[in-house]
Amino acid sequence: MAFTQRLEIRQGQSLVMTPQLQQAIKLLQLSNLELTEYVEQELERNPLLERDEREQAAAEERELPAEKPGDNETLDTALARDDFSKAEDMDAGHDDMYVDAARADAAETQQPLSDWTTLKAGPRPDGEEGSLEATLVEAPTLKAHLTDQLSLAAFDGERRLIGAALIDSIDEAGYFRGDVAELAEKLGAAPAAVEATLRVIQGFDPTGVGARDLAECLGLQLREKDRCDPAMEKLLQRLDLVARRDIAGLCAHCGVDAEDVAEMIAEIRALTPKPGLMFGSEPVQPVVPDVFVREGQDGAWHVELNSDTLPRLLVNSRYYAKVNGAARDKTSKDYLADCLNNANWLVKSLDQRARTILKVASEIVRQQDGFLTYGVRHLRPLNLRTIADAISMHESTVSRVTSNKYIATPRGIFELKYFFTAAIQSVNGAESHSAEAVRDRIREMIENEAGDVLSDDRIVALLTADGVNIARRTVAKYREAMRIPSSVERRRQKSVDFGAAAAP
Repeated sequence: MAFTQRLEIRQGQSLVMTPQLQQAIKLLQLSNLELTEYVEQELERNPLLERDEREQAAAEERELPAEKPGDNETLDTALARDDFSKAEDMDAGHDDMYVDAARADAAETQQPLSDWTTLKAGPRPDGEEGSLEATLVEAPTLKAHLTDQLSLAAFDGERRLIGAALIDSIDEAGYFRGDVAELAEKLGAAPAAVEATLRVIQGFDPTGVGARDLAECLGLQLREKDRCDPAMEKLLQRLDLVARRDIAGLCAHCGVDAEDVAEMIAEIRALTPKPGLMFGSEPVQPVVPDVFVREGQDGAWHVELNSDTLPRLLVNSRYYAKVNGAARDKTSKDYLADCLNNANWLVKSLDQRARTILKVASEIVRQQDGFLTYGVRHLRPLNLRTIADAISMHESTVSRVTSNKYIATPRGIFELKYFFTAAIQSVNGAESHSAEAVRDRIREMIENEAGDVLSDDRIVALLTADGVNIARRTVAKYREAMRIPSSVERRRQKSVDFGAAAAP
């Protein structure tokens, strides 16, 4: 078999992910906080980028108070306005100031020269009176609170070092997450000394801090209240039965009747399972919506972007022309050209990102008009393909747009992905039901239970009567997702609550 060589020309198409395209895709899926951080980095890296502060300057100019007559008064105008014809009468002689040397000495004694120590009580510079920043106090953290108590404890140098290491191993909820043996080996101390120091820290404020598990935390709080009797200690050993509301098992384990068990469970409920959370921690960042939805006077829904979350950037072409003209070597010119291209592409990508978000949000609002008007019960089943086909985009683009983006509606702030729910078929083959709407109906049924507790089979029967074709395992899945216990556990909980209420 002979092989021959030949030259062919073939034409084809392929998608190449250029750096600019990768940047555009990355910007599309960033949240507004991540986008702000990314823009800050680009402003520091690219000398041709600058903020567009024209709108901010215009807003500040509109907020400036109007000038009052006389604010810009010149010296000549003031001299012409005031009458100094009797200025001689206002002159004070030396005799009017001090009648004799004694009065002069007395005046000098009563009005001493100011020293540096009196400047603290003087008036503050303009703008510092009543400064809010000067009155703010940072909330103490749990670690700082425990460290302050450790400094007051009667410990020697070794025990104080052990205590500091133990405090470092306590999480923000107040639990000791380390291991006594490992910590003792690391510090070169005796395990008994570490255990003894931990017991001292467990006596610090707040009560229950330094516990290794929930039972120990609750036990520390009960001992402080002198309520940790033998029956309560046995109850703390089987908190799993308390979670399952197994009253019969708790009665057999603790050796008491159901009424005593109900009283002990009521005492445990009044305790604090995470004592460390009452102290300062990292501030929670509030959700800032990317899109606003408002009802217009014509009854239609109007969608607009949140301008506060949109970075405003400009490309300084004048600076580029000046620097590029002064550049002599090719490396500098190439660097400036890359900066200019990246700056132009970033501004274009930010504009395209804003337009895409607005386009997707507008279509979601159009599809979910019933939810905005009547509530969650009228939420329609929706998927990415429906939105993508309606606005002529790819599903992946819609998925990136709806990730970490929030919309403010008259019914609250929701993530854009909230409106994409699965469809549950109806019994008669009519329009499908949204899974979120069915979940809300299940939650309402359970909350409105009067005497009888609804089982999952009973909930299925009620939903089927309303035209929802749903399986029992689906009801159980939705119930567990909403962290609602089963009918058996709810029945036990009601019996416990009834016993606690009936107790004197």
